[in-house]
Amino acid sequence: MLLFAIDVNSRLLQGARATLATVVSPVYIIAESPYRVSREASETLATRESLIARNALLERANLELAQRAQQYVVLREENARLRELLGSRQRLGADVLVAELIGVVPTPNTFQVEIDKGADAGAYVGQAVIDANGLFGQVVEVAQFTSRVMLLVDAAHAVPVQVNRNDVRSIAAGTGRLDRLDLEYVPITADIREGDLLVSSGLGGHFPRGYPVAEVVSVVVDPTLQYAQVAARPLAELDRSRHVLLVFEPPDTHAASGDTSESTP
Repeated sequence: MLLFAIDVNSRLLQGARATLATVVSPVYIIAESPYRVSREASETLATRESLIARNALLERANLELAQRAQQYVVLREENARLRELLGSRQRLGADVLVAELIGVVPTPNTFQVEIDKGADAGAYVGQAVIDANGLFGQVVEVAQFTSRVMLLVDAAHAVPVQVNRNDVRSIAAGTGRLDRLDLEYVPITADIREGDLLVSSGLGGHFPRGYPVAEVVSVVVDPTLQYAQVAARPLAELDRSRHVLLVFEPPDTHAASGDTSESTP
């Protein structure tokens, strides 16, 4: 107590206390080091676990964003196709209905698809079907909520066409190949050339007049034969289009056409 009183009043022992603190400070450090190491290890572990958890969240968010980006691309392309269809509707100048392909008919040696519009939507047998680029096919069977469409390249299908350049008429028949139509009964003197655009002639009443059908890709004239061999490439994206248009004829035209069809389902 006496030393304490002396130190308080005179500060005589301040130097001694400073020397003593310097001497014993390593002891304090050594004694505290296990607690400090434990605390730092806990903080490091907690930081590592936090980083792992955050990294997992970031990876999940990245996957979600990638999925949304993919969906956006699909939606953008689908919207572009729908806009093209709407443009086709304006060019056609007829009542139409957008339909979506929901399946491919698994019948050998045929090209037929199922669409999601049927009798409830007004679809009927013989109805023309188009996509954004050209004639797609014709409805051959109608159920309540779905319909079956025969593609124009089906070997049982044919459509009256004419050359857009000079109105030379012919019949474009399916070949059973997605990339080819053959023109039937073309005289060797007919003015048809490679690159000519074939459009629907409107004869028969089932297909709208003047709608793109195909492009002539080859013309073979053999003087020994009565008819030229003319091949054409369909303009419709038969193996890629997902949305199509059902074309509605005027009521009087539809009624007058009866059961007449330019295809043989």
